Amino acid sequence: MSTPKAEVVSMLETLPEESTFEDIQYHLYVLEKVKRGLQRAEGDGAISHEDARKRLGRWLVS
Repeated sequence: MSTPKAEVVSMLETLPEESTFEDIQYHLYVLEKVKRGLQRAEGDGAISHEDARKRLGRWLVS
């Protein structure tokens, strides 16, 4: 498991040199949200793509 610092360093290495502080903040925000989502799915369980389609079927356009 990598440390938060290592994750940030890795993310920064993938961004273009002309990235702004705002760009970096956005990517940090997304990184944290994805990490929390994965932890929640692992802890609470997740549903399959097919089950999600069934649950949301009336709102989804085929």
